[in-house]
Amino acid sequence: MNEDRKLVADLIRQVLISRMCVREAVVQFPRDTEDKSIHAAYHALIHYEADEDLRARDELYREEQDDYLEFISYILERGEDLPENIIKNYEKYYTCANILHEKNTKGFLKGFLKILNIKEK
Repeated sequence: MNEDRKLVADLIRQVLISRMCVREAVVQFPRDTEDKSIHAAYHALIHYEADEDLRARDELYREEQDDYLEFISYILERGEDLPENIIKNYEKYYTCANILHEKNTKGFLKGFLKILNIKEK
């Protein structure tokens, strides 16, 4: 799990320094993870991209959002859980992240069940 968190921390940094776009980063997220910290980081990156227009207009907002993502990256780099308030903030809007599944039969079935809105047991 720590290696997955370190990977995500690096992906966030790559986005922040414009070496990678958000789409490239989220495609490289660990697949089929149940790590709530990684799910929260995924949503934070998606919001980063969605706020592109606001970031262009509001320098203070852009700086705060960059600092927030740097903080998330720092915590994950250390292999630690993100603070519970960050995780809960995203959980109240999303039941899970749209992180890709493994490219095998099990991953296909997980994706298919998700489309059908059926919980896996």
